Formats: sequence, C-alpha cells, structure tokens
Amino acid sequence: MNQDSFTEKYQSQWDVFENWLNSQDKTIPISQRSKSAISVEIPHRYRQLCHHLSLAQSRNYSAHLVEYLNQLTLRGHQRLYRAKSSTLSGFLDFVFYEFPSLVRSQWRLFLFATVLFYGPLFGIGYAIQVNPELVYSVLPPEQVSQFKSMYDPDAKHIGTDRKSDDDFAMFGFYIKNNISVGFRTFAGGILFGLGSIFFLVYNGLVIGAVAGHLIQIGYSETFLSFVVGHGSFELTAIVIAGMAGLKLGGALVRPGLYSRGEALKRAGKVSLKLVYGVILMLIIAAFIEAFWSSKGNIDSSIKFVVGYVLWGIVIFYLLMIGRRRAT
Repeated sequence: MNQDSFTEKYQSQWDVFENWLNSQDKTIPISQRSKSAISVEIPHRYRQLCHHLSLAQSRNYSAHLVEYLNQLTLRGHQRLYRAKSSTLSGFLDFVFYEFPSLVRSQWRLFLFATVLFYGPLFGIGYAIQVNPELVYSVLPPEQVSQFKSMYDPDAKHIGTDRKSDDDFAMFGFYIKNNISVGFRTFAGGILFGLGSIFFLVYNGLVIGAVAGHLIQIGYSETFLSFVVGHGSFELTAIVIAGMAGLKLGGALVRPGLYSRGEALKRAGKVSLKLVYGVILMLIIAAFIEAFWSSKGNIDSSIKFVVGYVLWGIVIFYLLMIGRRRAT
C-alpha cells in the first residue's frame, strides 16, 4: 500500500483521535465528557495509531507523515497514561521516557546540529595545533590570557578566576550562563533556523579555539580533566538546543501541508519539550562544574574516569532509555 492510499484509508481515524485530544486540552467539566469513549474506544484507537506509526516507519513513508503520527502518539500517551499522575511521576515519565524518545524521533536534526557544533570545534582545535596564532582570529588577546590563568595547573580552582570558595554562588552563575547559551541557540531558530545555525557554529568555534590553545601550550591535562565531567551534559544540551531551534526553522522553511503559523505551532510543541530537557541537562552540568570539575585538589586520572562514565551515561540515556516502554 502506497502512502496516499494509507493516508486516505486511516486519516478519518486519526482525525477522530486528534479531535478527542484537542477536546481534552480544553477546560471541559469532567461530568460533560464521555467516560465510555475514554475507557473503551479511545484506548483502542490509540493502539491502532501506534500500529499505524510502526507501519509508516517500516515502509519509509515521508518524514512529515511519520512526524504527524509520532506527535499524535506522544500526545495520546501523555493523555491516557499521565493525565492522573502526580507531578513527580509526570516528571519521571518525561525524564525516563518522553524526552529521550523525542530526541531519537528527531535524530536527523540531532545529527545535523552535531555536525554544525562539533565540526567547527574540532576543525579550529586542530588548526591551532598547526598555526597557534589562529586562536586570536576567534578570541581577543585579553580573553586568551584570562583562559590561560584560569586553567593554570597550579590554580586551586580550575576553570574559574574566583578567589573564594563560594561554590554555591558559582553554581548559580553556571546555571545562568549555561541556560542563556542554550536559550540563544534555541531562540535563533525563529529566524528560519539561521540563528540556531550561527550559534551552533559560533559556540563550536569558541570552545574549539579555547581547547586548541590550551592543549597547544601544554595545559591539556588540566583543561581536559576539567571539561570531561560536565561537558557530557553541557555540550550535548547545546546540540539539543540547536536541534530544537532547527525544528522551528524547518517548520518555517518547509511548512508542508500547513500554513507557516500552524506548522510553527506544531513544531513549537516538540521544541519546547526538547528545551525542558535541555534546561535539566544544563542544571546537572552546572552542578558538576561547580562542585566537581573546578576542584584542583582532585587527581586528574579520577576526573577522567568519572568523566568517561558520565559520557557513557549520557550516550546510553539518549540511545536506550525508554525504548522498552515505547515498544
């Protein structure tokens, strides 16, 4: 069965389910809702919808159709299985199912954002090893000197020029700084995706220039042992923030069958959920950076081991968490 025949055959069923979801989103007294439809018909339609999504994916139907069915499935799951849950269980459901599943469903955008971010990062980092003066084409001399003093192996706190031990204050500073970077990267997507592309490339260049310079002057152990811990959460969050922005931009560039306003509205629902996950990852990164990464009295080998474990956790989380439940 081709895609047109498939859509024509089942579109009416999808419309019924979507109309029910829309009605549940409105403020309607429970007494006025059809309890029999919720308990019998709707779960049956939800199971059919999951089957249709599986068919669309296995038959390589268009990304637009797969995305449409995927969003209906996610909304249906949220309404049927989370509507009566507590705040804590809803939060856990988002962390351990919805967010990683959503990232995987947008894997093409994730891959694109990864290339935009890590390509410039590794590119400028390698170029500075060949020509050290290139660092000044990205960073001003005073900032280069500041980074050099911040990552001096003899510094008590690595990665910061603070003289106090107020780690809680730095924790707040890191949260504010990280979230501002993530938000700019996401919000830039409203400019047809160009803003998100710019911030992904720009952040990659800056981080790569700092890393390349510090490695080139012999501070590699100090710098890498500092970033390896929180970098797993922070750098991945920046990529996902860019991915969320690109989702908005894609809706404006290629709205498909919808008007640009409607396409943006639909993409915005996905992007906002991605941003919620980004904020959580950036808070975790800030905590690790303030209370672990910056400690100069911890052996670098221990930091590397912990950092590798954290990177493994992030990769495993995005690739595997929530798959069994989704199945």
